[in-house]
Amino acid sequence: MTEEYADEWAAQALRRVRAGGADVTPTPLRPLPLPAIRGIDIYLKDESAHPTGSIKYRLVRALFREAIANGTLTAGTPVIAATSGAVAVAGAHFARLLDLAFTAVVPAGTPAGVLARIGAEGGRWQVGEQPPAAVQQEARALAERLGGHFLDHFADAGRAMAVCGEPTAADEIFAQLAGERHPVPEWIVTGAGTGATSASVGRHLRDHGRKTRLAVVDPENSAYFPAWASGCADYTTGMPSRIPGIGRPRTEPGFLPEVIDLMIPVPDAASVAALRWLRTAAGIDAGPSTGTHFWGTCHLVARMREAGVRGSVVTLIGDTAEPYLTTHLDPSWVRARGLDPAPYEAAVERFARTGEWQAGPWHAR
Repeated sequence: MTEEYADEWAAQALRRVRAGGADVTPTPLRPLPLPAIRGIDIYLKDESAHPTGSIKYRLVRALFREAIANGTLTAGTPVIAATSGAVAVAGAHFARLLDLAFTAVVPAGTPAGVLARIGAEGGRWQVGEQPPAAVQQEARALAERLGGHFLDHFADAGRAMAVCGEPTAADEIFAQLAGERHPVPEWIVTGAGTGATSASVGRHLRDHGRKTRLAVVDPENSAYFPAWASGCADYTTGMPSRIPGIGRPRTEPGFLPEVIDLMIPVPDAASVAALRWLRTAAGIDAGPSTGTHFWGTCHLVARMREAGVRGSVVTLIGDTAEPYLTTHLDPSWVRARGLDPAPYEAAVERFARTGEWQAGPWHAR
């Protein structure tokens, strides 16, 4: 490939990646009125509106943009990722935009619905021959054999979002709130998977001198809350998260605890309960991480009410409900994992109806 051709391909590729999803930028900011909550406005930033239905679209777009700009992704280069979720779907989407082959190395037991979504975006998948913890290394080795580009959404997430992630969700939130009665939210609530989203929001708040604080919710088994609370940067639990998209058995390079004001550990049954309530009571079809986000939001709104603080709180809809109809939204699947969402669902219903909140564990520093 000549240098002139490479430059031309890169320029065209960057234009295609930037243009991808332009019709849903910014993603909608949806108010969530609760009858018993007065003086506090709750908003859901709907990241499921992205073309691949997930907040991971922003991360993968930034990863492709950075790889093209620095010359590691060129014309005809196959792209390989190690993931069985939304990152794989978005990776296949952007690879198809650039006429590149895409392969996801997925763990055994990956739901058929996820595999179908990868295929629908033009990608292919293969089941890893190693245990799930080794799938990352297996995908990297495949990329080396094929002369391809390994899309490392853990190691490269923080840097890619910092360099090529604009506009970020935070950029859009403040622009969208400009005409509202509380244009500067008291809190933005998100989770942490790679850590890139929470890091990009936290950096925005500090770079722009916002008074808004960042709260990060964390599911069971995740290393992020104990790492933040203890100050141990390399914390490991060794146990996988049951809430797709957030929580990790170890801290990832993209996680920046220093930009986080508060972390809220959330029981998995509470995440499922909040997810159910959003679907049945509020008509919002979203994935389990949105339930985790909303549970943490209820904590913060209750805290504001107790302190007599008026204002707004913004959280994220991480993805759509469709991939979870046979898992987190299936009562038999939930029961089989020993989860009992009923008490938590009653707590959310009571909060929405009366404003009373039974405090659970939350931690600040």
